[in-house]
Amino acid sequence: MENKKVDIKAYLDADEKKDLLRLLTAGSVDDGKSTLIGRLLYDSKKLYEDQLQALERDSRRVGNAGAGQIDYALLLDGLKAEREEGITIDVAYRYFSTNQRKFIIADTPGHEQYTRNMITGGSTANLAIILVDARTGVITQTRRHTFLVSLLGIRHIVLAVNKMDLVDFSEEVFEKIKKEYLALTNQLGIEDVTCIPLSALMGDNVVEKSMRTPWYDGISLLQFLETVPIDRDRNMDDFRFPVQYVLRPNLDFRGFCGKVASGVIHKGDEVMALPSMKRSHVKSIVAYKDELDYAFCPQSICITLEDEIDISRGEMIVRPDNLPDIGRYFQAMMVWMDEEPMNRSKQFFLKHNTNTTRATIDEVCFRVDVNTMEQLPGSDFKLNEIGCVCITTAKTLFFDAYSRNKATGAFILIDPITNNTSAVGMILRPLEMDDINKVDVPTLDLKKMGIGVEHFDAIEKVVKELSRQGLEIKVIK
Repeated sequence: MENKKVDIKAYLDADEKKDLLRLLTAGSVDDGKSTLIGRLLYDSKKLYEDQLQALERDSRRVGNAGAGQIDYALLLDGLKAEREEGITIDVAYRYFSTNQRKFIIADTPGHEQYTRNMITGGSTANLAIILVDARTGVITQTRRHTFLVSLLGIRHIVLAVNKMDLVDFSEEVFEKIKKEYLALTNQLGIEDVTCIPLSALMGDNVVEKSMRTPWYDGISLLQFLETVPIDRDRNMDDFRFPVQYVLRPNLDFRGFCGKVASGVIHKGDEVMALPSMKRSHVKSIVAYKDELDYAFCPQSICITLEDEIDISRGEMIVRPDNLPDIGRYFQAMMVWMDEEPMNRSKQFFLKHNTNTTRATIDEVCFRVDVNTMEQLPGSDFKLNEIGCVCITTAKTLFFDAYSRNKATGAFILIDPITNNTSAVGMILRPLEMDDINKVDVPTLDLKKMGIGVEHFDAIEKVVKELSRQGLEIKVIK
């Protein structure tokens, strides 16, 4: 009995130390995304007995599968509309683990009208599985999904050439699709691409290598997912610590709590508080009940400093020799998520890490046709549209380019009236005042409007207040 307790404890300890791989699936309608994940769970023996019974019962009821076959997609398509139409609408998450690794899978919809759902599912992913039908190869939707994956900064892609059973497991068909897809990823600057021929319905190369593809010398999909290296996906070079909460349980303790967004911090390291630029050294690093010698992303910790520095929520602790961009103006790629179209005269709330401020969209530089990746003339965005914008914030932000640091390069815009998430954005670069001056700024010509000199001072005060809140207006006297 004692040995059994020890074994269970050792198993739980080992399970706790497994790393986590977040992945998403994307592809055209009927490419087999939900079926692939269902097969992955089924063949890897990660379903409970009641789940198996429900799956077999639902497969008979829905009738999408052949006689006696299991419809693996039903494990993920949970909405009534999804089951009736045989499509994925909402993002479905599934959690499972093997002896090597834990997984969170996001099954994202393939329809263009559900682009925002795919962005939501892929925002935290390390890896993307792009499915293509072996019969049709690389199509417009494949290009769209690959562009979105590159936009999200996902570094690892698996091209899953599905339904190989319908083309007699032809090596020639697979190689043709592989060559065309690699040309696309080279154009987008994606370096880590692995191509796997498989049949999600039949289980070929999903969990085990298939005997029906003797010409394929790679490993199965699950073996790849268990071994793909993701330890360098996080930015461990730039220390960024957005302060979430100031902890003051008693007179003798004052700590700054938050999640390490990137980098590593050691006890005794010199740090700088932003925006005050005041320096100090790390006195202690506390995590739950333990005191640590060092911490790294994405740990949640509490830092105490040797000096009394006024730091509050929304501010940031960094290294003095490694500063982020600091400013109120930046250029970003943005995905519009709201049913209500963009209104550039509206002030939004911008949420960036623990910082919230007012923000305005100054200019739409261009929109992107996600199907052709062509840049179109700028205009206000509608639902699911993507493009490049210039943004001004009322408060100073501390940020990095999204391509370098996802944690400090991402933000969301919130509608102040409905509280809906209006857009998600990925910062490209900071802007200088000269760049902002090139943006069309609303102008008030007081003389043309017939406003007398006696009102100039009052108007000037209003304009200054609006400027402080992030809305720039040019006044001509």
